[in-house]
Amino acid sequence: MKILPKKYFESPNTPKLARDLLGKFLVRKYRGKVKAYLITEVEAYDGFKDKASHAHRGKTERNKVMFGQPGYWYVYLTYGMHWMLNIVTGPKDYPAAILIRGLEGIYGPARITKALKIDKKFNGKLADKKSGLWIENRQPNPAFAGWPRIKKGPRIGVAYAGPIWSKKKLRFFIEKADL
Repeated sequence: MKILPKKYFESPNTPKLARDLLGKFLVRKYRGKVKAYLITEVEAYDGFKDKASHAHRGKTERNKVMFGQPGYWYVYLTYGMHWMLNIVTGPKDYPAAILIRGLEGIYGPARITKALKIDKKFNGKLADKKSGLWIENRQPNPAFAGWPRIKKGPRIGVAYAGPIWSKKKLRFFIEKADL
């Protein structure tokens, strides 16, 4: 088990980093118990030009974490009721992040935050043991021999970004049948 350090998230290639997160483990410490979940689906949001990104229109109070150091959590509320968990990537002042969309056995970003008791208190916190939420590189289950069988497709729920950006294949996932 190896906790992914802040340096790991400095990559200027957010889509590649998003793909590489598949098969890693999201680890949550809650009330003294530590549980790890295999990451099975992610989406990349990459820079100022990405019209699906919160950073597309510039820095705001809501998205300022995306402009900060890599390796920090960006957690925001959507539809006034669902928390979304993202990890900031790339160099400081370049807004990029990866949305954690699926874990083995938990599909959907709102279900993840609800199941793992993740809310705004994680926003702006470093992904490490001290925050109680981090990502580890572990050996996958032997059932994943021949792995990874990674697919890519358009991001979900971003029609507002227009015909080009809503169709970009920046969602990476392991099909449920592969699990």
